[in-house]
Amino acid sequence: MQFDLLHIGTLVFLAHALGVIAACHAILHTRTSQGAIAWAVSLVAMPYLTLVPYLFLGRSKFAGYADARRLENETLRTRAHPPEWDTEASSHGRPTEVLGHQFVRSLTRLSGMPFLPGNHVRTLVNGEATFAAILDAIESAQRYIVVQFFIVRADALGEMLKDALLAKAAQGLRVYVLYDSIGSFDLPHRYVASLLAGGVQMHPFATNRQFVNRFQLNFRNHRKIVVVDGERAFVGGHNVGVEYLGGKPPLSPWRDTHIEVRGPAVASIQFVFTEDWYWATQDLPLFDSPPPARPGDGMHCLVVPTGPADKQETCSLFFVEAINAARERVWITTPYLVPDEAVFAALRLAALRGVDVRILIPSRRDHRVVFEASKLYAYDSIRAGVRVFRYRPGFLHQKVVLIDDVAAAVGSANLDNRSFRLNFEIMVLTVDHGFALEVEEMLLRDFAESFEIDRSEYRNAPALRRVLMHVARLFAPIL
Repeated sequence: MQFDLLHIGTLVFLAHALGVIAACHAILHTRTSQGAIAWAVSLVAMPYLTLVPYLFLGRSKFAGYADARRLENETLRTRAHPPEWDTEASSHGRPTEVLGHQFVRSLTRLSGMPFLPGNHVRTLVNGEATFAAILDAIESAQRYIVVQFFIVRADALGEMLKDALLAKAAQGLRVYVLYDSIGSFDLPHRYVASLLAGGVQMHPFATNRQFVNRFQLNFRNHRKIVVVDGERAFVGGHNVGVEYLGGKPPLSPWRDTHIEVRGPAVASIQFVFTEDWYWATQDLPLFDSPPPARPGDGMHCLVVPTGPADKQETCSLFFVEAINAARERVWITTPYLVPDEAVFAALRLAALRGVDVRILIPSRRDHRVVFEASKLYAYDSIRAGVRVFRYRPGFLHQKVVLIDDVAAAVGSANLDNRSFRLNFEIMVLTVDHGFALEVEEMLLRDFAESFEIDRSEYRNAPALRRVLMHVARLFAPIL
């Protein structure tokens, strides 16, 4: 008995000693002070529960990984960027007139890409419209197809996509498929093997190219990109799975938005895929020269790729600039309301200066901790004059930003720390009154199926539930 107690005491001491060491490491290497505090407190107080998660989820900034990825991106953007960036760039035209020179300058420098005119963008509301358009584009492809998703499932929708890609590969088209190795962790080997055997070039995206990063699970590629022949591109919130068609109770019906882009901006979206593909395979995909831009000014689009290897925290700063640019309104839809301090401050300041700030979030949860933390952020937002709505029919997963009546952004980025600092994301910002009106009408339909919450959601909650909200928010920087 004494021998067992001695061993138990030794293990307890060792766990706490390792927890203190890991806490010191977190303080030195975690990007934000809030994240460092969250990790440090949990590692010191509960090392038995947090040491293993920190091994896999901590160290949100690997200097070696970030530097290597950044160097590759800079090299590609110098040597192999789309010719449209030189010949069609119009960062000082219509975008500057309606959004201001400083806004355009900051976002083009932040994204490393220019505003491009001559585009056409249409919204694809929910899964049926999105995948009908994607499968139709794949069916009409003549030269090559690019597919990139965070989640690919081998269910009915996944099988439809696989069959469509195999059919085009059999016709001699070049087909590239990139999927996230963690997001698609349950994708069967037979699914991948079938595509590879059929001539599809398919690879997982992973951040563990080097041995030192072998435990890293935090840097995920959350982008959703489909490009066909360099002429049509699809970006948005949908992944490949029947739940995105509303086939997963109790979250169904699933509310999501994708966009279809035509024009010079397609080359920018395609180039984002090129960067990811090159990182995953060390090979450059073979793409043909895109068709010439359509005559006329058309819609201006800026592609904003973001990720943990950026010099700046691009995603967070994108939201800050978008909110600060609003003069009349900024409407945001997001499944997760867990903003960092910079974005949260921008939202409150916008409301205080009289901007119509609205945030649409789900009324159903898919992640309990995130959902509880979002309740507290919603309460604090309402206190500052931000209007917060909960979507009633099903789970809301779309990521949309509407700025005044001239600009709208659609993509894959959520309003949370994971999108801001840990995931690779993509947003497409459009400057066009007609498209902004289309997005406004879409969001008004969503608001009509939602209910506005007030302070009572927090105040009337049981005491234990309020405690859980505050505890959940402590972990917001590492969610």
